[in-house]
Amino acid sequence: MTDTNDTVPNSANTATTGPENADAPLHRRGIKSYVIRAGRMTPAQSRGLEDVWPRLGLTIADGRQDLDALFGRQTPRVVEIGFGMGNSLIEQAERHPDTDFIGIEVHAPGVGKLLDEVDKRGLTNLRVYREDALAVLEQCLPEGSLTTLQLFFPDPWPKKKHHKRRIVQPAFVELIRTRLKPGGTFHMATDWEAYAEWMAEVMDAAPGYANTASSETAPYVPRPEFRPLTKFEARGEKLGHGVWDLIYRREV
Repeated sequence: MTDTNDTVPNSANTATTGPENADAPLHRRGIKSYVIRAGRMTPAQSRGLEDVWPRLGLTIADGRQDLDALFGRQTPRVVEIGFGMGNSLIEQAERHPDTDFIGIEVHAPGVGKLLDEVDKRGLTNLRVYREDALAVLEQCLPEGSLTTLQLFFPDPWPKKKHHKRRIVQPAFVELIRTRLKPGGTFHMATDWEAYAEWMAEVMDAAPGYANTASSETAPYVPRPEFRPLTKFEARGEKLGHGVWDLIYRREV
């Protein structure tokens, strides 16, 4: 399964095969946590970017956000990194009007599609960044401001020589921890078992997190009902493909 994000995690110049050191820099020269893939724009996607973006789009240049002022209320806040074409995120925002959502995606057709659909459904609880997720976390989202951060089906970089490109690394999960409220959760999902094991290895070594899985299923949790089942995932399940969810809670 390709990631629903249409984004690709971190690359590096050193030949590491395991998770990076927690002190490793999040940004190294020429390194991005994604690759922008070309795609044609439909009229609806173009409308989203041209007509809806001025109302719901956010940029790095906007600086550090006051999320209460941005949404005009105090509610739980969920950020999803790499929402792809946005179907899952839209469904969550529609199901949970009392929660505010921020999506981060660099793929223009996906951003345009989501914005067009959000406008058609009249949703007011969703904002979008078309930016590097690490830069958004570092520069725009206040510490202790998020209830949940979601990372669903990131690119697994399955070749061993590319493992260093995976976005889930110690420095990345520590940055997320600082943006979560105490008790907030980091929710990951992947359909690559080896990447699921990698995620669990990184998270179990990360300070300030607790795995929410029961002893019977640890380190994984059953797919929560609040995570929408994508068509791709449903098709994979019918073919016997596995999907692994991991949810870790910020303790301190």
